[in-house]
Amino acid sequence: MPWNGDRNGAITALAERLRGEGRKPFVGPYGVSSPLGAVGYASTVSEIDRQCAAQGIVPAAVVHCSGSAGTQAGLVVGARWAMPQTRIVGIDIDAEPERVRADVLACGAAAAALLDRPFDPDDVDVVAGHAGPAYGVPHEATVEAIRLGAALEGLVLDPVYSGKGLAGLIALIRAGRWTSGQEIVFIHTGGAPALFAYTHLFDQVRS
Repeated sequence: MPWNGDRNGAITALAERLRGEGRKPFVGPYGVSSPLGAVGYASTVSEIDRQCAAQGIVPAAVVHCSGSAGTQAGLVVGARWAMPQTRIVGIDIDAEPERVRADVLACGAAAAALLDRPFDPDDVDVVAGHAGPAYGVPHEATVEAIRLGAALEGLVLDPVYSGKGLAGLIALIRAGRWTSGQEIVFIHTGGAPALFAYTHLFDQVRS
């Protein structure tokens, strides 16, 4: 199936086959990106808010990689009431920014309804142009971001998700989206094991 195919359709088909075999699967959608999954991520904002308060900062933005929509949908819903001064910025890592934004809108609105909270489509900020040619295909900026994170912070990022997210953040900073006096929170959403599939990108680092 091509990457831009019906991913949840494949998961649903597998679940139906298992049910036909007498099993009882619990279906988690691709990326756990469902209204309920987004509700779970909305609670993350409360944790971020407490940690920022402890540091005495009010971040201008929370930046993260965005693909299947659940993470960003939850963050947008949670920030609406817990961190209203903070913008949630999702970096498209699928090379499908329009699809990503549409999914965030749908998932976020449904999650907000579950929580009986307001949802404003204008809060959804999906930044395009940093995904490389396709999902799972890193480009030069991704590799640069991974090396920079490792060299400066000992931060282990991957070429599929978090590396592209940091590449987008770096590009936005270089473009002057925020001033040097503003605080930005970057969420590492995981994916580090994917590095083992991309060792060829870092051969010269090991040699």
